[in-house]
Amino acid sequence: MAQSIMIQGTGSNVGKSLIVAGLARAYTRRGLSVAPFKPQNMSNNAAVTPEGGEIGRAQALQALAARRAPHTDMNPILLKPETETGAQIIVQGKRRGTRAAGSFMRDKAGLLEAALESYSRLRADTDLVLIEGAGSPAETNLRKGDIANMGFACAADVPVVIMGDIHRGGVIAQIVGTQAVLEKSDLNQVVGFAVNRFRGDLSLFDAGRDDIAKRTGWPALGVIPWFWDAWKFPAEDMMDIASHRGGGFKVVVPQLERMANFDDLDPLSTEPDLSVEIIPPGQALPGDADLILIPGSKSTIGDLAYLRAQGWDIDIKAHHRRGGHVLGLCGGYQMLGQSIHDPEGVDGRAGRVDGLGLLDVETTMQGEKRVTLVEATTRDTKIPVKGYEIHMGATTGADCARAWLKIGARTEGAMSADGRVRGSYLHGLFASDPFRAAFLADFGQSSQIGYDAGVDAALDDLAAHLETYMDLDQLLQLAR
Repeated sequence: MAQSIMIQGTGSNVGKSLIVAGLARAYTRRGLSVAPFKPQNMSNNAAVTPEGGEIGRAQALQALAARRAPHTDMNPILLKPETETGAQIIVQGKRRGTRAAGSFMRDKAGLLEAALESYSRLRADTDLVLIEGAGSPAETNLRKGDIANMGFACAADVPVVIMGDIHRGGVIAQIVGTQAVLEKSDLNQVVGFAVNRFRGDLSLFDAGRDDIAKRTGWPALGVIPWFWDAWKFPAEDMMDIASHRGGGFKVVVPQLERMANFDDLDPLSTEPDLSVEIIPPGQALPGDADLILIPGSKSTIGDLAYLRAQGWDIDIKAHHRRGGHVLGLCGGYQMLGQSIHDPEGVDGRAGRVDGLGLLDVETTMQGEKRVTLVEATTRDTKIPVKGYEIHMGATTGADCARAWLKIGARTEGAMSADGRVRGSYLHGLFASDPFRAAFLADFGQSSQIGYDAGVDAALDDLAAHLETYMDLDQLLQLAR
């Protein structure tokens, strides 16, 4: 049976996902069979598994780090926020429904059991399971019914390492304070701590590290310097995505309130001749954009209203009138049409809304959610494209006759008569090097990178980084 260890954080965004990915690659390179696991995740940046389920994008990256295919057991509970107070619940890869936050907190029936079931299956054929917590175990108001942190660790009897983030300041208080508020049963699971994202001379924190160890009685497993290539990995949280300043060709992306599957932007951001600008709410879309890319959305109709509230609809139409190009992916594709009809309220409130009117298509939100990996080609030039679909609804109309992709015998997407507006349900298409090169060539740009090879090389570099700055031998000894 596999050994296991869990990385929990003193807060959100302390680098847990990155550390687990690096550990997965490091121990895989040592010859161990490794599997990542996160009992509960909250993210709209989902990945599709070969069996047609959804998991958090971070767990898909961790699976890649472990050199194994992603599986729904790696993230059995996925919450995908749709509103400020409600989220879609994915259990072992499949949509179970939408719940209000209060309802979810009151009733988590069967969710811990599902997480333990998935965890047990992962342990059956691996040497080491690396488990990632969510948020912080110090959120005592969430401890009752918890399945993301100590609730799971206690139920599965998994040792825990507490990870702090020195970059945000107060790391001694972060870790010592976490110990202070944990119940004794939870403290019994903790076997050590580590400090992430240090900048400068490591020796300057020797006294701080030793003070944490003295106050907590926990061994220090490492002080980890900032890993500068972390930006090459997909962001899990929308707030983590950032603009990338590169060359003169400018891709502008409105930051939708419920933006989803924004890993579509990552391959473009790595191209040195491109600048990708993420425009936050309250700012106009720049008038010098070469391409406006409207990304996916977890709530298309809601985000269309949000887009209009920022005045971005006016900016997009002005950009098009000036001869600019527009690309909409998934929810962004739906927004570009004449209308969106939601008779059953699957995207929120039932009804019909006008789209941006840049594509002669209409979308109806109904039917089963489509979740599948896809191998496609460009319709005219037969260039291969790999990606995934993850959406509700169907889009039809005159501009679908100019579909620019083909999946088997069916065509996919739509294009305006002038060729300057395109839409598609296919996510991940820019990760395909031949497609990205051809797409950029249409704008007189060249592709300079191999995206997947670059991510894999960065994972190797991250593993070497952790081998240097964490005690991986001791960490493995602490696993059980």
